[in-house]
Amino acid sequence: MFSTAHPNGAYLVTPRELVAGIPPAVGRLPDLPSLNALFGRLEYSPDDHIVVFDDEGGGWAGRLGWTLDVIGHRTWSYLNGGLQAWVASGGAVQGGPPPQGSQRPATLTIHQQPIAEIADVLTASETGSEIIWDVRSAEEFAGLRSGSARAGHIPGAVHLDWMDLKNPANDMRLTGDLVNLLGSVGVDSSRPIITHCQSHHRSGLSYMIGRILNYQIRGYHGSWSEWGNRDDLPVSTDP
Repeated sequence: MFSTAHPNGAYLVTPRELVAGIPPAVGRLPDLPSLNALFGRLEYSPDDHIVVFDDEGGGWAGRLGWTLDVIGHRTWSYLNGGLQAWVASGGAVQGGPPPQGSQRPATLTIHQQPIAEIADVLTASETGSEIIWDVRSAEEFAGLRSGSARAGHIPGAVHLDWMDLKNPANDMRLTGDLVNLLGSVGVDSSRPIITHCQSHHRSGLSYMIGRILNYQIRGYHGSWSEWGNRDDLPVSTDP
């Protein structure tokens, strides 16, 4: 898709560059040398204002935004609706391969604040200290379908499917009145939020929306691919 049409001057970040790819929790953050290589290729500068977008309505764009937060780069924005909205609005596009950029690695630092791990999620589940927001499908949440050894959801989690956060009829732009939509399932600013899906791809969108709304939010990068493959962690199939 990138070689066919992309906004002028865009760089390409592929999904596999944003994940560690190590089973079973394939969506965990890549190691620091991998991130240094990626951002070196992108000719990254801490002074940049970075605009993230994709062609699916925000999942991978949000995952890149989360990664930027992880390296301490907070000055980024989302192109609402991504490539589909850009083209529909008459934005200029070009074809051709992505820029190669620099082969010199960046020198980055990992910031833990945007990252949720098993211990954080377990504490939130047991105490209610944080909202756990599951953005997988209703079938996955109910335990009717799973990409892991076990099916169900983290006890105490609330559910709102990532598909409800974007509007295909409006060129994949974000759904209107997100504050009320999220509030209807108990996701609001009253407590910090941890969001997840199967591999922290779909929850890239929910993380990004939390950031846009100025909610205190973290991404559980192990997600259900980690939790659902551990026999020592609690699982619920309650509605």
